[in-house]
Amino acid sequence: MIGQFLIALAAGCASAAMFASITSGALISLVLLYLSPLPLMVAAIGWGPFTAAFGGALAAVALGAAFGIGDFVAYAIAVALPACWLGHLCLLGRSPSGGQGAPAALEWYPVGRILLWIAGFAALATSAALLALGSDAAQVAATLRGFLLRVLAMNDATTSAETDRWIEAMVSFAPSAAAIVAMLTLTLNLWLAAKVAATSGRLSRPWPDLKMAALPPMTLVVLCAAAAFCFSGGLVAMLARIATSALVIAYALTGFAVLHTLTLAFKSRAFWLGSAYAFVVVFGWPMLAMAALGLADAVFGLRRRYLRSHPPPLPVP
Repeated sequence: MIGQFLIALAAGCASAAMFASITSGALISLVLLYLSPLPLMVAAIGWGPFTAAFGGALAAVALGAAFGIGDFVAYAIAVALPACWLGHLCLLGRSPSGGQGAPAALEWYPVGRILLWIAGFAALATSAALLALGSDAAQVAATLRGFLLRVLAMNDATTSAETDRWIEAMVSFAPSAAAIVAMLTLTLNLWLAAKVAATSGRLSRPWPDLKMAALPPMTLVVLCAAAAFCFSGGLVAMLARIATSALVIAYALTGFAVLHTLTLAFKSRAFWLGSAYAFVVVFGWPMLAMAALGLADAVFGLRRRYLRSHPPPLPVP
């Protein structure tokens, strides 16, 4: 019990310090801010979600006492809640029902459903941050526009018609960009936390086969509904764009899983996979191709067709 308390205290202090580092204004503090869920996720996966919840509660109270209720709510929604719940889902397993004879291996919570939860948390955190800027779309846009104008003024940039168009484009894209960043950073934090737990011998479940990760079928229906609401206008359209962006990135991540499956027979597989990741990191827009690949797999079952026509080799006796 003492050991778990110390782990919770250490994880909470580390996470709170990383979250509060943004007040320094240094560029590295932005990286630390996005990595602030990592200590709590490591605690959740390695020592259980209650340990992470206790550390997250201590960190939230400390941040609230130091910086105000706004930071308390922001930390609880964007950091503590996702870290504890996602860590809990990683350890969630059940025995197959109806089995007889020798006990069967546990069925662990599917990676695709965890990915869907990550998309939900990314959309929730981004929507909460957006609503903190204003109660309607015009007020939110005006707040974002004022922030960009202040940044330009700090850099002594002159405003022009082209600058105004750039600002309007940034204001329009900012909610979607925030949801994309939140989706990617939460996924990265969970992967890193699981790797740390596995390396230290604290991961109590086998490492999942990530190339077979697939979102639930109803996710496609939710994506189509969210995309339709993007054309409604106002705050509803803004929130719909956030949800759509998070789900598109979720399909892009499953697209990488599809790519890993479809290249199993390639002799230079490492080169092609490395090139694909490099293109995505350098240019960004190839992520849309990965999303299209993930959507194609959801509709046409590309991985299922490929594995049916390319069965794995039999084990050597």
